[in-house]
Amino acid sequence: MSEETEKFRDSIATVTSEGKRAWLFPKKPFGRFYEYRKVVSYFLLAFLFAAPFITVNGNQFIMLNVLERRFNIFGFPFWPQDFHLFVIMMIIGVVFVILFTVAFGRLFCGWVCPQTIFMEMVFRRIEYWIDGDRGKQIRLSKMPWNAEKIRKRTLKWSIFFIISFLIANIFLAYLIGSDRLILYVTNGPMKHLSTFISLLIFTGVFYFVFAWFREQVCIIACPYGRLQGVLLDNKSIVVAYDHKRGEKEAGRAKFRKNEDRPSTGKGDCIDCFQCVHVCPTGIDIRNGTQLECVNCTACIDACDHMMESVNLPKGLIRYASEDNIEKKARFTFNPRLKGYTAVLGILITVFVGMLFLRNDVEARILRLPGQLYERKAENIISNVYTYKLVNKTTASIEDVQFKLLSHKGEIKMVKQGALTVPKQGLDEGTLFIEINNSALSGDKDRLKIGVYSGEELIETTTTAFLGPRSYN
Repeated sequence: MSEETEKFRDSIATVTSEGKRAWLFPKKPFGRFYEYRKVVSYFLLAFLFAAPFITVNGNQFIMLNVLERRFNIFGFPFWPQDFHLFVIMMIIGVVFVILFTVAFGRLFCGWVCPQTIFMEMVFRRIEYWIDGDRGKQIRLSKMPWNAEKIRKRTLKWSIFFIISFLIANIFLAYLIGSDRLILYVTNGPMKHLSTFISLLIFTGVFYFVFAWFREQVCIIACPYGRLQGVLLDNKSIVVAYDHKRGEKEAGRAKFRKNEDRPSTGKGDCIDCFQCVHVCPTGIDIRNGTQLECVNCTACIDACDHMMESVNLPKGLIRYASEDNIEKKARFTFNPRLKGYTAVLGILITVFVGMLFLRNDVEARILRLPGQLYERKAENIISNVYTYKLVNKTTASIEDVQFKLLSHKGEIKMVKQGALTVPKQGLDEGTLFIEINNSALSGDKDRLKIGVYSGEELIETTTTAFLGPRSYN
């Protein structure tokens, strides 16, 4: 391509040649893909707003309590002791996104990404309702600050702030739990001032993103756009312009009524710029695959509508790979995709296996640091330990006892009375283990200890036991 036609790669649509912000006013999209996206988007929005308030077996459906290091994923609680499971799950998510990027390009961005869903299906739709479509928005932007502009801007910005505040509350429910959020709301902001200030800060961040930064999140800030440049190849299915059909021998040209277009050698692209006007990131899809493209399919709907209007076949812009456009090659499950799929399958298998092997109760018994053994009467050796019991279930565990399974000996608790581990909580304390020296095989034995609830064995753990060094 010439330097002039490649000029678009040296700049972005949201910045002018003088380096100033260029506001985009995309035309309101419509068409079959847009209707499909609305269904997917509103389902995901409903899920996002409902998930913190759904409980499964007493656990919040999804909770990401980073401060207390407690996570609930689909009702399964993950404690700090389960961090390895959480890491594997995150890796599965990354590999899953990579697999779909290799196969279908930036499909995640256009259909599932919260930024795109909120921006295109919530905030822009409010703009279309208040400010009107593309032409009216441009005129309103250029209009001096009169009563109409002040009224519309005040109404729009107020609604944007209210929605941003609502989103911040929902995210807070994911972080601290919906029960605690409801408690904070009923108590009033002054009783939880630090949390309320944090909430206002996050509200400001969301408002900044959706009211001002907008599509620049996808163009500038999001690393996924750069990632797709590494992952995509000629076999990846993306939103693509069929330049073979659109340009032909004579190139694109405006449509003229009653012309015999095939005989002129002109391409099917009628240079109407509808695909550009409807694009939320301001690109021209006819220039080829670009990192700014979020695969939102708005250009497909716009182009199909224009093709219908001039009695030309639809699909000039469509989901297709470069090989499909150039060579008419069909999509195949190539070795690269098979490799990613195999890795994903192995990770999922490992994760599911570890999930089923995970115990509901976790016990840890460790020798008290810096303490040696103690000799007692009748050749008894005593070690002091700290214990920690984590109950991951939604029911309290009553009458908890420790019993030696590997050696004959006695466990004495410092805490008197029946031991109870609260639901989704922990209990910790100190205990002594006493074993006759004749039962020890050396100066450092491994003990196996059973944790019982009544007569039921609920967990086993091991620890080290120090004794006197034996000399032969």
